[in-house]
Amino acid sequence: MRFLCDIFPTPRRSVTWRNALPLFVFLIAYAALCLYLELSNTLLFAEPMAFVLMVFAPWVWWMQVAGYSGLSRARGTFSFLIRMSMLGIFVILMAEPRAVRTSDVLSVVYAVDISDSIGDTSTEKALEFVANTARDKPPADEAGLVVFGRNAAVELPPKTAFPYEAINVRISRDATDLQQSLSLAAATLPEENRGRIVLISDGTETEGRLAEIIGDLQGRGIAVDVLPIQYDYDDEVWVERLELPQFVKIGDNYEAAVVLSSLRDGKGRLVLSENGEEILEEEVVYQAGKNRYTIPIKLREPGYYEYTATIEVDSGKDNLRQNNSVMNYIFVKGEGKVLLVTDPAGDERDVKSFAKAVRQSKRLVDVMPAYDFPRDSLSLMPYDCIVFVNAPADAFDTVQLKAVHDAVYHQGIGFLMIGGANSFGPGGYHRTVIEEALPVSMDITKKKVLPKGALAIILHTCEFPEGNTWGKRITKQAIKVLGAQDEVGVLAYDSMNGEGWLFELTPAGEYNKLVPKINAAQIGDMPSFARTMRLGLEGLKASDASAKHMIIISDGDPQPPSPKLVSQFKDAQISVSMVAMFPHGGADISKMRAISAVTGGRYYFPADPALLPSIFIKESKTLKRSMIQNRSFLPQLEMNSSILKGIDAIPQLHGYVLTTAKDKALTILRVPPEKEGDDELDPVLSTWRYGLGSTAAFTSDLSANWGKDWVDWDKYQAFVKQLMTNVSRVGKKGHLRLYTYTSGNEGVILVEDFHPEEAFLEIYARVAGPRERTESIPLKQIGPRRYQANVPLWGKGRYQVMAVGKAGEREDRIVGGLIVPYSPEYLKFRSSPIALENVARKTGGQELTADATSASIFNRRAPKQSSRPIFDWFLVALACMVPVDVGVRRIQIDFNAIKNWLGLGQQAGPSTETMGTLLDRKQAIGSQLERRSDEQSLPEERPLAVSTANRPRRTALKSTTEKTAEKPQPKSESPPKDISSMSTTERLLALKKKRQDQDQNDD
Repeated sequence: MRFLCDIFPTPRRSVTWRNALPLFVFLIAYAALCLYLELSNTLLFAEPMAFVLMVFAPWVWWMQVAGYSGLSRARGTFSFLIRMSMLGIFVILMAEPRAVRTSDVLSVVYAVDISDSIGDTSTEKALEFVANTARDKPPADEAGLVVFGRNAAVELPPKTAFPYEAINVRISRDATDLQQSLSLAAATLPEENRGRIVLISDGTETEGRLAEIIGDLQGRGIAVDVLPIQYDYDDEVWVERLELPQFVKIGDNYEAAVVLSSLRDGKGRLVLSENGEEILEEEVVYQAGKNRYTIPIKLREPGYYEYTATIEVDSGKDNLRQNNSVMNYIFVKGEGKVLLVTDPAGDERDVKSFAKAVRQSKRLVDVMPAYDFPRDSLSLMPYDCIVFVNAPADAFDTVQLKAVHDAVYHQGIGFLMIGGANSFGPGGYHRTVIEEALPVSMDITKKKVLPKGALAIILHTCEFPEGNTWGKRITKQAIKVLGAQDEVGVLAYDSMNGEGWLFELTPAGEYNKLVPKINAAQIGDMPSFARTMRLGLEGLKASDASAKHMIIISDGDPQPPSPKLVSQFKDAQISVSMVAMFPHGGADISKMRAISAVTGGRYYFPADPALLPSIFIKESKTLKRSMIQNRSFLPQLEMNSSILKGIDAIPQLHGYVLTTAKDKALTILRVPPEKEGDDELDPVLSTWRYGLGSTAAFTSDLSANWGKDWVDWDKYQAFVKQLMTNVSRVGKKGHLRLYTYTSGNEGVILVEDFHPEEAFLEIYARVAGPRERTESIPLKQIGPRRYQANVPLWGKGRYQVMAVGKAGEREDRIVGGLIVPYSPEYLKFRSSPIALENVARKTGGQELTADATSASIFNRRAPKQSSRPIFDWFLVALACMVPVDVGVRRIQIDFNAIKNWLGLGQQAGPSTETMGTLLDRKQAIGSQLERRSDEQSLPEERPLAVSTANRPRRTALKSTTEKTAEKPQPKSESPPKDISSMSTTERLLALKKKRQDQDQNDD
């Protein structure tokens, strides 16, 4: 009871039921308002239980009505309503209000299957259906396009306009992933609109799990209409596999077995090739089902042998050509070799001395130009070491460089890069997989300051398949070549915003921030070169870079710039290189050639888009010349190494390429500092371990150029021999044998143990395959000394397999691989409409036909309600009411004074006699108080006589005062006023008067 009394104290004035009327009125109005907002779908409260907090409303009312606020009734009621409003807003905040929006707009995303199993004819018909139905849609509705195969990409996001012309996104067509396509299409649909997906596919699925996305679509209320693409192949022949012996001896005869399958009887020509050369051609007759053919083979020397078996049949007897060939390989281990890779356009003297020294160290040497370099790591198995001798990055493609990386990391092959003007950073290896493998970085992160370069790239719509995708791709590769301090900017024409910068000149070190801007670019058909070139010129001229360059890729269609603008580039020493891609009419464009000639740039007219990356890398390299240091120096020993065993003195070098040693690298030789106290470390020779292999970087050269003193050095051959020994793969005799083969969509890994002492092994296999994906799986024992595992394969390509077996202190490892010649996509010979029907049925969609119109897709709709949080708005309202509440309670407003200020009250007139009388009265009382004070302090003294001649007014006032004081004043007999009904000002005045009366009585 005492607790309740503390919460609800005794009222200071009487409380009746009428006092509760404001509370009841407010609660009823508040409840009605909240219910109305909820039922009318204006607001949605995510946490409605928060309204229980309104139980505090009676306490707020009680504290007000019981008199504890100290306000008059009118102000108290007004203050109470404000307090209740604040409480109501606070409770709404706790209920998490969300604004509800109702939209009648329908957003439709077409998901079109363009995988190889569909065929080009069916793909064209599907895209024509999309264009026709999207063109006739209601103007307010939105349409978008997603295309998919192995992966999915957004060609057009949902918009009211549907400017489809051709497929520009890059898609792998060797598989079908329905799950990814529907997931991406659903992600592009705006939340505020009713969404629908139109899936156009054959229903076959070779990647992903379609069932996992259905529940998400149901939860979001996204219906999927399906348009099945029907086909059923009656004639199909394919090669299932090529069986080769796993272990062979040189000179022995062996057999290769080709397994051929067909839906019907037929005949054809079976061809077997070895390392690209045809070794057998035979007419075969096959029956429906499986057929097996054996072919004799004989190996003459160690090495890597890759075999390809192909079946050729008459036209019309086969539908899919992609499944007519299979591949397999045999690796016969022999004496390890060294592969020297050179620049096809380079000087043969760059490699001559080094190759001679390697041969003198009793190693087999193959010299190969970069253009002929293998494209898969399995082909590199015969080599113990790979050496890049002043070979530039643009002489390779990304697949070849990836093969080097995988051969080092997964197979333990050694790798050495020898310096020169076309190596390391100047060679274009910055931010490549080769830089990852090397012990040095192409970024100059130490104190050395280099002249920086500035590059502007102008992109014009590339009107060839996936043209804009190519443009974005090569732009990113060009930026990778630049140093972190170099500046790069990209300009393009946007059909909405016109010409402008995608991003202005920015340090290339911010590559990760620039990539999203490049990917999001909408590259349009630029009308003229002039404006973008002028913008690029202004940006480059404003840069403080020492070297400035511009690259333009175009079909030559835009209007050329004025001669004056071109001369401004020449005067500013800014070179412009032009890349003409598929010019209109197929003819060369002379105006592009002229621009590059006048400004000192280069002109390219490639026939294949695949050449674009190497062109842009080559152009970007023009800004990297500053990393070449042409000066003579005597290398200093930084760390002892077996590479320098028996070598006491080292000759001079006459140049090197700037690099930075990585943290875990071992730097053996370095460039001496140019001045005392300089702690920069410019490495000359560095090594480290990378994966299973070793790599080394020699930043000078070992030829007659920078290393001319080394070539004539008597220890040159010894240095080269010890360097190759340190880097090359070390052969270890193991006791494991590895067998790999494919079975359907899985790879089978089988390991046998031939160790003299039998023991149980824990064996794990690491599988590296296409798209830089790796899998680690344990092998299970299936018999004595036999271990096996199956791994799901993820596409066409080469898979490297490394198996490691451990038992106590023993550890054996073996490396192998397998080749998947084609995707399971090419083993689908009929469509699967049942899978599509199931998707439509579960999501509430419909099955469409090829004759369906726009109305059958867009006229089926229901308004969609969406909500968004509006917490901030109520929080602002609550914050605004706090000072209002304080003002009502603490500030007294004099409305009469306000009226006078505004000129609405009575105007003050001149002074009257009454005012003078009041002033006289005030002075008389003041004189009386002074006299009493004097009398109390000096009771014995008599007042001095003062002449009144000079103070007539005071005498008159004194006389009046004495008369007034002698006359008793009547007391007021008016009844006392109820203090509870007084305002604050009235109570204060009453208290003041009461105190004055008490003071007079005391006197």
